[in-house]
Amino acid sequence: MKTALFCAALLCGGVAIAAEPGAKSPAKGAAAKPAVAASSANSAAELAEADALFAKKSYPEALAKYTKLANAGNVMAQQHLGEMYFYGEAGGVDMDKATQWFQKAAAKGNAVASASLELMKQREARRADLDYWIAKYDGADLRTNEYRCPAPRFPAMSKVNEEIDYYSGKMKDWEACHNRWVKQLNASLPLTKRIPEDIAKLLTKDETEKANAHLKEVGDRLAEDTKVAGKLVVADFDAWRVGTEAYVKEHNEMVKNAPPPDDGK
Repeated sequence: MKTALFCAALLCGGVAIAAEPGAKSPAKGAAAKPAVAASSANSAAELAEADALFAKKSYPEALAKYTKLANAGNVMAQQHLGEMYFYGEAGGVDMDKATQWFQKAAAKGNAVASASLELMKQREARRADLDYWIAKYDGADLRTNEYRCPAPRFPAMSKVNEEIDYYSGKMKDWEACHNRWVKQLNASLPLTKRIPEDIAKLLTKDETEKANAHLKEVGDRLAEDTKVAGKLVVADFDAWRVGTEAYVKEHNEMVKNAPPPDDGK
């Protein structure tokens, strides 16, 4: 660039000088610039095409174009390629290839690639937490002591008022606890709300889908278990109530129809 400008200044001044041995002629230098510009324009156009294909979710076609550009040194293509391997849009999640392309882009100063590498380090450090929400969470943390409702057991019937009052009270206590638990469970659904924010941002798209499916299954199971457990207690209580009422009715009839006591006269 400096040589071309220097020669142009001399020509404008009307002075002719001989070209130095090995020096580039202005014509050659001028011809090189359009070639570089054309190459850059072509690269930008191909990148735009790849981006358009990606936006349309034509992932195989986008992958092919990004790969071609990335191998040619295009930093944006390297970044996008890393993202495709990271999120599984390249046909499957491949963390090794994602790391490889992010490193290439980061080496050229790409801030997104650098942040992605940091994200991957955090994922490695929090792997156990990620796996917990993806496949191991069971909802046990929802049922603290306040919501533990042991099912009362009822005899076939009760014959005295003290016992009737005792089991009636047990049923009321269980019912109040059960209703608290149902309210707690409903407020906690969907269980995806319980994933900590710092963990949620580390999940890949595929992992998020797996976590959502797992947590829905856990929520559905908790709801079904609660419904079944409630029906069993109510059925047990109803059987006790029917038996007790039948006994009380029979007992009262016996008392009512009993002959008057003999006063000995």
